[in-house]
Amino acid sequence: MANKNLFKSIAGKLIPAANTVNSHGAPAYALTAEQALAQYAMTGCLNATFYASAEDQLAAVLDLANKVEPEFVAKLAIYARESGHMKDLPALLCAVLSMRDPQLLKAVFPRVIDSGKMLRNFVQIMRSGTVGRKSLGSLPKKLVLEWLNARSEDALFRDSVGASPSLEDVVKMVHPKPTVPEREAFYGYLLGKAHNAELLPKAVKEFEAYKAKTSEVVPAVPFQMLTSLSLGKAEWIEIARNAGWQMTRMNLNTFLRHGVFEERFMVLKIAERLRDKAAIRKAKAFPYQLMTAYLSVGTKMPLEIKEALQDAMEIAVENIPAVAGRVVVCTDVSGSMRSPATGYREGSTTATRCIDVAALLAAAMLRKNTSARVIPFEQHVVNIALNPRDSIMTNAQKLAAVGGGGTNCSAPLAMLNAEKANAELVLLVSDNESWLDARRLRGTGLMEQWQVFKARNPAARLVCLDIQPNTTTQALGREDILNVGGFSDAVFEVIGQFAEGRMGSNYFVEQIRMV
Repeated sequence: MANKNLFKSIAGKLIPAANTVNSHGAPAYALTAEQALAQYAMTGCLNATFYASAEDQLAAVLDLANKVEPEFVAKLAIYARESGHMKDLPALLCAVLSMRDPQLLKAVFPRVIDSGKMLRNFVQIMRSGTVGRKSLGSLPKKLVLEWLNARSEDALFRDSVGASPSLEDVVKMVHPKPTVPEREAFYGYLLGKAHNAELLPKAVKEFEAYKAKTSEVVPAVPFQMLTSLSLGKAEWIEIARNAGWQMTRMNLNTFLRHGVFEERFMVLKIAERLRDKAAIRKAKAFPYQLMTAYLSVGTKMPLEIKEALQDAMEIAVENIPAVAGRVVVCTDVSGSMRSPATGYREGSTTATRCIDVAALLAAAMLRKNTSARVIPFEQHVVNIALNPRDSIMTNAQKLAAVGGGGTNCSAPLAMLNAEKANAELVLLVSDNESWLDARRLRGTGLMEQWQVFKARNPAARLVCLDIQPNTTTQALGREDILNVGGFSDAVFEVIGQFAEGRMGSNYFVEQIRMV
């Protein structure tokens, strides 16, 4: 009989050698600069996480952005904004381009800086000195001017919500020259200077009339403009009636508190809006945003609203791939996954945790792949039974309620190997900070177990989905292993095509290069 110990040793040597360590000092594989920057762009919000401060993240992003080609930075800025729906990182990448390749900034600026919020982010970053200057510079200033000139007075008024800097501050910085009397009047109004009030947009006139109490008609303006005013139930109903999809999602408890849902017709109207497929697409809704709304509503919220949020969730993740063959989803439920999904931010930390996002992704995969097996893990596998017919919200809440120990990314694969189980796709959702399986191996515990699994399932593919900013992974990318980051629905398209064998280990980066 063959010497088992000898052959086990040889198999171990075939595992790629770990070339770095993770935050716990455990063996890991370093992502390439492009892979790591993409990971940050799709998951980073420049806030403190369980393992890194906001300052550490910023330093890492700037370092990585200067190691890759400017063209990749430009394409990543577009991809992170249009597919990942991110805000801070795309604006930061544009600021980096202002120094590295201004002509590329000119090319990507209209696609990335697509709202007043994004414009303020860009200007704030530029003036902070983060990328090496404390002024806009000639080309960025010209691009900001073009952005302002391309929008109507009405659109600019709606974009004027927000501060640090405000739109007023931006206008003062770039000194746009009005070309028509209406624009001159609007800039005068915005800057608190003399202006012809008759030439102001209708929304501005209605807002000022309402503020002066010369009109009782609630103006159709952004919600934030009205919150400082004294409003009664009728006014709140009017605000809710005219609210956009995102504003509605974010203010359900506010509407409840001010009596909006005491009117049956408003309950039905808001529920219809929440489950409107076109509105969800237009709002670029993150599935986790819907989970946040669902988790935050109280017991007094009308049932129709709660059900509409669940319907919206089903719509938001409907492009999840149905993968041919057997699917296993391994969900990290360890203690570090209890940290906020978008990091800690004083006064505005999200209630949605990394574990909620991981559980949501697993439950969503189960919805489209009803025979999929979901294996939660921490230091060991956690047994839990899920019904694929239950709603995504229900299964996600079940998953998020278990676990809490240390991280052992190899635990689910070790169990599958002990069972001699088979599968075509294994999806591991984690923060990749495995340490309980750190031993004196050539590589990581996960790679050791995957090697055994692959010997039994030669066509199998492994996707390691990281939902936190990171520069390391527990599985080295290769033809059968994909490392991908993010928690928008864009990751599902990447996972689906990789599972079908359309691309190899660098598919995530290749998607970005195709922009």
